Amino acid sequence: MPDTDPPAHPPAAACDPAAAGWEPYCDEGFIGLVGPFWTRVSGDTHLYAFKAESKHHNRRGVVQGGMLMTFADRSMGMTCWYANERQPQATVQLDMHFIDAVQVGEFVEAKCTVVRRTRSLVFMAGELVVGDRIVATAKGVWKTLGKR
Repeated sequence: MPDTDPPAHPPAAACDPAAAGWEPYCDEGFIGLVGPFWTRVSGDTHLYAFKAESKHHNRRGVVQGGMLMTFADRSMGMTCWYANERQPQATVQLDMHFIDAVQVGEFVEAKCTVVRRTRSLVFMAGELVVGDRIVATAKGVWKTLGKR
């Protein structure tokens, strides 16, 4: 039998977010219906992820684009919120590009960055990845609504 290299990433079924240092991201609103999402602190930023479940699939059996948009909106919005001194804000624009299908069972992580901040707007960019595979990219704008 020929030698083969092990897979670069463990199979999705072996994914245990808690064992990898992720904590559940709790929300009683809409995210509570589509989640759970996961979070962990890395350096000075918070990271976000979710494990694709059967409830997330579309008619083709892959994760619904709307789920990826919801995840990008929340992940980028939370990254923006922390970077913007936790001020109230609202998404005013979100553009998504779907690059590759996400299979049920895969663990999707968001890599979000602040691109630019003005007095009232924050411009964000994000990549949704499964391991090293980019599955979607996003750009968005959040409006600062003022101090609490």
